Amino acid sequence: MFLYNIYMSIRKVNFVPGEYYHVYNRGNSKQVIFRDEKDFKHFIFLLYLSNTIRNFAMRDITQNFFNFNQEKQLVSIGAWVLMSNHFHLIITPTENESISKFMQKLTTAYSMYYNKKYKRTGSLFEGKFKSKHIKDDRNLKYLFSYIHLNPIKLIQKDWKEKGIKDKQQATHFLNDYKYSSYQDYLNIESKRPESIILNKKDFPSYFPTKEKFKKEIFEWLSYKDLTP
Repeated sequence: MFLYNIYMSIRKVNFVPGEYYHVYNRGNSKQVIFRDEKDFKHFIFLLYLSNTIRNFAMRDITQNFFNFNQEKQLVSIGAWVLMSNHFHLIITPTENESISKFMQKLTTAYSMYYNKKYKRTGSLFEGKFKSKHIKDDRNLKYLFSYIHLNPIKLIQKDWKEKGIKDKQQATHFLNDYKYSSYQDYLNIESKRPESIILNKKDFPSYFPTKEKFKKEIFEWLSYKDLTP
């Protein structure tokens, strides 16, 4: 039985508890890593399942993955988004090495699932995950905007370079995009199961209301100090 607790080749980076990090990776040679809805959902489940000091085997997990008892988490997740060939996270570690452990469990588990499903071998991701330390409040606000607005590229490819041409269209599109934490900030009162992935208490309280979220998530994009 394979247990998703492999810490091989853990990167030697000094991740500091209480500090915030932008963590991301993409498919090898920019290949698609989420081909259908089941792939997206599986990775989303793994965002929760991998965030634990416990070992786990997929066949031991019940149908409701979000009922899994994590005991102690490795990281706190403040925002996330999945695109067809890459993903972004904002996280803070609970211990010095916990980001590396979490990412190793997450990407190993998903790679095994993907390779088995599509009968392939070899590396799925483009090397080890990338990370950037978020040094100040301005950059953290920008990353919250950047990550949550990332799916707009599906309806306007040049939105980052030329700005969002139709804000109303973009808002409607993001409201329906399920593969990010956007809906978890937008629908604060009616929580979806995926909202358990987030640990909002460990991040600044930027969005006490959905009205504030809807307004400021677009405004903060002008803070271009940090280029992901």
